[in-house]
Amino acid sequence: MKKTFISLLCLIVGAAGCVAPSAQVNTSPARTRTAGAPEPGAAALPQPGQIAQVEEVEEVDPHQLMTNGGLDEPAKFAATDYQCKPVPAPVEKDAQQILDEALASCQAAQDYWQKGELDQAIDALDQAYAMLLSIEADNGGPGVLQAKEDLRFLISKRMLEIYTSRFTAATGNHNAIPLDMNKYVEAEIKLFTGREKNFFISSYQRSGQYRPQIVKALREAGLPEELSWLPLIESGFKVKALSSARALGMWQFIASTGYKFGLSRDRYIDERMDPEKSTQAAIAYLKELHSMFGDWTTCLAAYNCGEGRVLRVIQRQNVNYLDNFWDLYTMLPRETARYVPRFLAALHIINDPAKYGMDLGVPYPPLEYETVSINKQVHLNHVASAIGVSKETLKDLNPELRYQITPERPYELKTPPGKSGELLACIDRISKYEFPQDAYVLHRIRRGETLSTIARKYGTSVSKIKRANSMRSTRIVAGKTLKVPIGRGYSAPAASQPVASTPAVHVVRRGDSLWNIAQRYGSTINDIKEANNLKTTTLSVGQKLTIPGKSQTNASGSRTYVVKRGDTPSTIARKHGMSLNQLLALNGLHMKSTIYPGQKILVK
Repeated sequence: MKKTFISLLCLIVGAAGCVAPSAQVNTSPARTRTAGAPEPGAAALPQPGQIAQVEEVEEVDPHQLMTNGGLDEPAKFAATDYQCKPVPAPVEKDAQQILDEALASCQAAQDYWQKGELDQAIDALDQAYAMLLSIEADNGGPGVLQAKEDLRFLISKRMLEIYTSRFTAATGNHNAIPLDMNKYVEAEIKLFTGREKNFFISSYQRSGQYRPQIVKALREAGLPEELSWLPLIESGFKVKALSSARALGMWQFIASTGYKFGLSRDRYIDERMDPEKSTQAAIAYLKELHSMFGDWTTCLAAYNCGEGRVLRVIQRQNVNYLDNFWDLYTMLPRETARYVPRFLAALHIINDPAKYGMDLGVPYPPLEYETVSINKQVHLNHVASAIGVSKETLKDLNPELRYQITPERPYELKTPPGKSGELLACIDRISKYEFPQDAYVLHRIRRGETLSTIARKYGTSVSKIKRANSMRSTRIVAGKTLKVPIGRGYSAPAASQPVASTPAVHVVRRGDSLWNIAQRYGSTINDIKEANNLKTTTLSVGQKLTIPGKSQTNASGSRTYVVKRGDTPSTIARKHGMSLNQLLALNGLHMKSTIYPGQKILVK
């Protein structure tokens, strides 16, 4: 302020010889001039093309100067205490300097916002945006233009946050969700009270099972309780709801987002279907989005379609700022755009159902349960029978179990109240459940084969083969191996009984190795080395090797066994009192061989 005032003062009295101060202002009657300075009125005026530069002086109170008689009283202000210094005209700032100043204004706006000084914050952002507009398209290279675009995006995002903060501060609740009413919200209310009325009522009633726990978690996290109605829009409060985009559970997480927020998924469980754990994950996600966008409506749009999608739309917008969500509304995908007014419509109806002619009924009572830590793989059907409850009750309490089977590790199983003790008492009597093995066979693709011919051969379908191999098209390559699920109509050939064979003599040719010779004769490298007293695998062209025949297996007393679903070579061997090696040798199998239901093998 002091520099600005003295500059203006210099311009006013410049014609009379006032020039910039070379020493501090002296307002006392006894004044001294700088040695060699011209007499009053004799100071040289600035030359054309030059301006008078004001050197910095000590603090001067402009108000005091003006109230002591103004500029016309020489006793209060002496022009002889100033001298002019010619300086060149100011140099135009380059693009990088402007960007740095604009960024500083953005940071100042953030400081103002955190202090609650919202008008000052908006002014700082306006100033930053004006600086960006002063950068010409040809001023700077691609890096400068990208930095300009990034900063413009940051300003838009900050403005959106500040406008929302101003609204919530005015209502006295910084966590409030604005209950807007417009044509988009009215359209969704019409749907909920019309053709989707049954869905809305059933979802509302189902909410009673889970919403009390959700509200408690939201309060602990400091988030608006209205967010507890999001699952009504997401899934109708169905814990096993699955969308076409593979989003699962009450809060509709896709696998990657669920994993990001701590939801585990494996062969036995999928915690996206766990009401408590998925609620905590949803709260963490909503908090992250709110810190990113600053208002709940934009945050909810990002929850539906992903923050990346919303950020890209904001970045592409052509207006200076997005003052609120409804500026963004028309630029979003239709499904995402409808998500926010749909949620607001639900809040309006729930807050005053009579106004909209809705009788919502009574919500279901909350689920009550006890937890028991078990370390045994059991099926829920067996547990239900052991403790005298219905199978459906246990399934409803443990929806995260994908196949109603507990994992092979310590697991917290939920039981109805009063049943945890019974389960602990009888857990040892409940049989351990062995997860059935998938029936697959490895098929090496031959020239001329297609997925259709392979599917017909194994009694399965093309879609199942594609799913088993994560294939996007039906294109296959000869020589590659496919994992083929076995259909029920496929009858595998019986394992041939081993037959004794006589040793063969092989003359080593160029390119031969012990491995390909063993493969050719159905032998092993170790057997060939032992039969020929070889200490290494080095061969020479023309060398004669004795190839031992397959050891003859005594098949007397053997019988045929048809493989059942869930069988493994180990379980079959134990069932018939054989060692695993005996079973494999009897059937010409090895440790990596695959067996499948319907296959016939020899046992003793």
